[in-house]
Amino acid sequence: MREHVFLRLLLCLAVALYPAWAAGQAASQAPHALRAAAADAQAQAGDDLPEATSLAPVTVDGVVLFKVRGSGSFPAEERAQAIVGRIVAVAGDATFAPSGLRVEERPLGSTIVAGQQALMTVLELDARVEGIERQVLAQLHTDRIRQAIVRYRADRERSALLRAAGYAAAASLLAALLLFGLRRLRRLVDGTLERRYRARLEHLHIAGFKVLHAEHLWGGLRSVVAAAHWLVSLAIAYLALDFVLLQFPGTRSVAVGLLGLFIDPVARMGRGVVASIPSLIFLFILVLVTRYVLQTLHLLFGAIEQGSVKLKGFDPEWSWPTYRIVRLLVVAFAVVVAFPYIPGSGSDAFKGVSLFLGIVFSLGSTSIIANIIAGYSMTYRRAFRVGDRIRVGDIVGEVTEVRLQVTHVRSLKNEDVVIPNSVILNSAVVNYSTLAGSQGLILHTTVGIGYETPWRQVEAMLLMAAERTPRLLKEPPPFVLQKSLGDFAITYELNAYTDRPGEMGPIYGEMHRNILDVFNEYGVAIMTPAYEGDPEQPKLVPRERWYEEPAKR
Repeated sequence: MREHVFLRLLLCLAVALYPAWAAGQAASQAPHALRAAAADAQAQAGDDLPEATSLAPVTVDGVVLFKVRGSGSFPAEERAQAIVGRIVAVAGDATFAPSGLRVEERPLGSTIVAGQQALMTVLELDARVEGIERQVLAQLHTDRIRQAIVRYRADRERSALLRAAGYAAAASLLAALLLFGLRRLRRLVDGTLERRYRARLEHLHIAGFKVLHAEHLWGGLRSVVAAAHWLVSLAIAYLALDFVLLQFPGTRSVAVGLLGLFIDPVARMGRGVVASIPSLIFLFILVLVTRYVLQTLHLLFGAIEQGSVKLKGFDPEWSWPTYRIVRLLVVAFAVVVAFPYIPGSGSDAFKGVSLFLGIVFSLGSTSIIANIIAGYSMTYRRAFRVGDRIRVGDIVGEVTEVRLQVTHVRSLKNEDVVIPNSVILNSAVVNYSTLAGSQGLILHTTVGIGYETPWRQVEAMLLMAAERTPRLLKEPPPFVLQKSLGDFAITYELNAYTDRPGEMGPIYGEMHRNILDVFNEYGVAIMTPAYEGDPEQPKLVPRERWYEEPAKR
């Protein structure tokens, strides 16, 4: 009883699995035409796609037979490769005659059949893309496939391969001879130029200035010859390689794509330039307008500096610094307007480079920006002008040039001192020239005289010394201050006006010499600040010794 139950179970299982097994057998034994039709049916499933679906070429041995469309589930490239594989398989079957190609009308479309092998199905959308009837397009594809099969077999015959090898060897030998001759020709040209023209090359001068040396001219000439040699050599090598690859069917597609390696980038750049012509025209007009605006501003601020145009409350010395600020704003505005029209400005690479440059500039230009801002701040706060005598810290000298980042000062020792504007902005600046022309600059010096000398006599002698100094002003008159009453002496300060701040050093020298002379004349010794006791003889220089050697009268 159990055995019967077991057999019944096996029978039921077999009955249940038989349909699936039979379907698998039928699918595995289905003719090639059905499988090809199933592959093309995937393209038919995309009938609802727009006609602008991308096309892919069906290429056999480098020759494009036609192009086919694809769909979302079966891209055009995959469909073209499947068709090429079937054509090559049929062409490699010597038992099939190319005249046996035929077109069968099926539910999916017009199917091109080789024996029992379905090569491809021409769909309604394929005909719609080409703009002709489906049956006509199928017949055209059939003719092209038939020609491809005949050519495929002919190119692989023994005689054709031997002939191709002979042509390739001859082309390679000819290219080698041409390259060898070209190398000899270059040596001949170099020798001729060396003998005849190198000695004749002279320095290139423009307005008396030597722009290029003769050796540089000779190097440039040799570079031109070398560049021409390499260009011709590359052209010969390319033509030879292209010819050799075209001789063999297996490499013919490589030869066809070889030209594209050079032509495609140039064509892509050309299309990019053509597409950018409207933007380039806009940029050109923007540059012209910006340049015109800058020239107008240059003339305006130039007239302000010269006094032809006067603005209330605007110092003429502010004209060029203000012009630089306005020019920067105009250029920045023009760059902002032009940015969307710059070719490639929307690409990720352009944005990445712009971001990188912005980070580098922000990190590396902190001190530069600080100095520039400090330079403009000094200009508008009227701290000093070119030609003024100033003191910044321990540096005393005449301002020779004020730039955006630094200020040049010529020291009293005729040294060119370069001071960053940020340092000047953060330091106390003493300007000796600002009031010297209108109110005079006070030069002062101190002497220490003992208590035994009447202060009225000392002040009179100091004023006499000031009168003897020619570059000191009489009005306002000089005056003397008693700075302090020290332990051993009284400190007197002589103050005198001058309108020549640039000559402070020589004036101080004359003032000190005159003080020594006057005090010697009246027998008053300058013995301070140190005091140990009264000397036996006064520390004076007699008049007869004033001009002892090597002094001159």
